Amino acid sequence: MTEPQERSARDEVTMTRIGQAVMLHHGGDREEARDRFLALWAEIVENGNPLHRCTLAHYLADTQDDPEAELAWDLRALSAAEELADGRVPPHALAPAARAFYPTLHLNLAADYARLGRREAARSHLRLSSGALDALGRDAHGEAVRSAIVRLGRQLDGDPPPDPGPVRPAP
Repeated sequence: MTEPQERSARDEVTMTRIGQAVMLHHGGDREEARDRFLALWAEIVENGNPLHRCTLAHYLADTQDDPEAELAWDLRALSAAEELADGRVPPHALAPAARAFYPTLHLNLAADYARLGRREAARSHLRLSSGALDALGRDAHGEAVRSAIVRLGRQLDGDPPPDPGPVRPAP
């Protein structure tokens, strides 16, 4: 197997392992999912693909009990996405993926900052999320992000959200 083929095979295995942990989390086993995500993070943090780091950090944020820890993981996810977007990885495959991450990443950061009472930071990331919406389609995920932006904006303006649903849409 050539080196690019080996890298591709490793990438597939990593994404499969991430997907398995996501299923655990969505199935209600938050602690086991967090443990698996952390084990993967330890394996890839040094030389890992930024797409993997972004995805892992994004999901790790969702498994945190402490709002400050959630914010730290969301900031790591954004940092990895910025690596994707700035050309440190081959742009032919990953630049569009990086663009599609931004609305959700900034929305998550806005929600984190709102929970921590940092309203101006929350508003700033909400604006960045809104400004990146052109990267999303008009599918269920895109509509969920758009709705979450509206709900969080209302919360930040002092209005109660129209429904009690979660602010953080799944990517």
